[in-house]
Amino acid sequence: MKKVSLLILSVIMAATAFGKNPFFETSKNPHGAFQFDQLKNEHFMPAVQEAIKQHNAEIAAIVNNPAKPTFENTIEALENSGRLYNHVLTIFYGLNSAETNDEMQDIALKLSPIITNHGMEIQLNEKLFDRIKNVYEQRERLNLNTEQMRLLTETYRGFAEGGADLPADKKAEFQKLSERLSNATTMFGQNALKETNNWTMHIEDKNELKGLSDDLIEMLAENATKAGMKGYLLNLRATCYQPVMRYADNRKLRERLYMGFTTQCVKGSKFDNTEVMREIINCRLEIARLFGFKNFAEYQLRDKMAENPENVYKLLTQLTDAYKPVAEKELAELQEYANAHGANFKLMPWDISYYSNKLKTEKFNVNDEIVKPYFELENVKKGVFGLAGKLYGLKFKKNTKIPVYHPEVEAWDVTDDKGNYIAVLYTDFHPREGKRAGAWMTEYKGQWMDGKTDSRPHITIVMNFTRPTKTKPALLTFDEVETFLHEFGHALHGMMTKCTYYSLSGTNVARDFVELPSQFMENYAIEKEFLDDWAVHYQTGEKIPAELIQKLVDAANFNCGMACLGQVSFGMQDMAFHTMTEPFSGDPLEVERKSTEASTLVPMVPGTGRCATFTHIFSGGYAAGYYSYKWAEVLDADAFAFFKENGIFNKKVAQSFKENVLMRGNTEPAMTLYKRFRGQEPTIDALLRRNGIK
Repeated sequence: MKKVSLLILSVIMAATAFGKNPFFETSKNPHGAFQFDQLKNEHFMPAVQEAIKQHNAEIAAIVNNPAKPTFENTIEALENSGRLYNHVLTIFYGLNSAETNDEMQDIALKLSPIITNHGMEIQLNEKLFDRIKNVYEQRERLNLNTEQMRLLTETYRGFAEGGADLPADKKAEFQKLSERLSNATTMFGQNALKETNNWTMHIEDKNELKGLSDDLIEMLAENATKAGMKGYLLNLRATCYQPVMRYADNRKLRERLYMGFTTQCVKGSKFDNTEVMREIINCRLEIARLFGFKNFAEYQLRDKMAENPENVYKLLTQLTDAYKPVAEKELAELQEYANAHGANFKLMPWDISYYSNKLKTEKFNVNDEIVKPYFELENVKKGVFGLAGKLYGLKFKKNTKIPVYHPEVEAWDVTDDKGNYIAVLYTDFHPREGKRAGAWMTEYKGQWMDGKTDSRPHITIVMNFTRPTKTKPALLTFDEVETFLHEFGHALHGMMTKCTYYSLSGTNVARDFVELPSQFMENYAIEKEFLDDWAVHYQTGEKIPAELIQKLVDAANFNCGMACLGQVSFGMQDMAFHTMTEPFSGDPLEVERKSTEASTLVPMVPGTGRCATFTHIFSGGYAAGYYSYKWAEVLDADAFAFFKENGIFNKKVAQSFKENVLMRGNTEPAMTLYKRFRGQEPTIDALLRRNGIK
């Protein structure tokens, strides 16, 4: 009889103790896919408790090992510990973003201190750190390969800069601050979601919706019907907010929606995030100070490509200097256009999208309503999946035997050109009440090597695209096509990785590098060779006309100056909150206003702002890191310029991008990987040329 491992035995015992729980059962699904169809909210807490118990036992085995610390019995053993723990949390937090409910949000609040404390207990375990430090100090004599050395260095630095080297009293303080911060970031995200779900506007007169498409009006009518109302029900989700701001002729309607959107969670609102923001800012500052940094941005940027706040401000200032003169001309042209079309007022924030769309349509004769018939979701999927095939030889086949967490979600087998299994991909396209706003990629299972066995990843991409209606399929806007390509780029990074260690694989890279694969893919949205393959009219089957593609190309840089300054403003705001050197007790909206003055052309309306729902920096992973979108845009423009020089489907260049960027994770410094692909460091020049600035 084969010896049963302690881990398997503990899982069997847990299953017996807690009853039927999908986290404690071996999946019989294809590729070991998680049993979403068996999952209930009641399964999470027992699973977390058992996972922590197992993880603690694994850590104790490392700490109490009488053998001398080695890379294998300490660093690799630590890396391989906590697999059940990571598994439970990736499932829970993935669902808490994509398919949450009140009970799950209550569980999230309860889990927050538990998870923080568990992480701190490991992070601040002196005996464990002593073993890690022992191995690190003899690293040059261990004959480690590149990936092993990277794991050792990252593990040591993670512990040293995460509190393990702090004196005992500061360790206790760090633990308390981390728990407070975890609670506050969870609360911030929940408030933002609740505020979005709570806000509606009921319209009875259809004439007030003049300018909106029949598709959108039909969706708004369905919203009202579901709510037991007559007429039309508007909300702040992207599928309503963005098209209303872009198309509604009713200026008062646009203003009401804008004011609703930009006063979410501000002082005095039902889900006020003001005090929560102060708590987050101050906790982060105190954590940075514990480690000897002046501010949180210095602490956060120490291991990023940008390295320090000065380099971030340098980039944001360069972009402001290059794009602001262009943006000022764009705004003046927009004002002139609005005046010529009866506007006897100075343009306000709720006017910009509306008149921009009209001017863009007049200049280029292209808008969402013209292109949407060619971007039917099923065809877009074929196009995006086909692009991965052309570049990297991937194939996608829907697998209905893999359980999903919602009926609208689809699961796909991903294979290479030889038929080898690469990954599972889940796609989730449409908004629901239980799904947060925006679009994202995450994983339900990462990638690692078990000896010679490659344990492949399970990846998901989640969007909030326009739903199909009773009369039409889901037709995407051009922006939504770009979003699909963006998130799919992240998915490729997650799916194609091939690393030995989970913590180094896939998208576990520096925040200012992770957006390269995603933003790189967006470049294809205006490439005729790409669109010609799949973009056909959903009714007639007619291929998208060449002149329409050319109009998309010509329109690609429309108002690029204003768009760039918008992103710079978010980056400046993020840095302002995280370069504070003294505890903050002021008004976050005032910080937002002052920090964005240089990059804002239309002044903020008093009492409005975006910081109170800025989940990227206050409840996501982009604190002192929002600049990374522009940083990565410099990289992606430079990278795509290399493709353009050699052909946008060039197999040799694609293979190099795959081997040096998509497959390598964090096994080497990001700039090393990029230079190996590109042959040089990136410059801002390619971005300026792409935008017609240079």
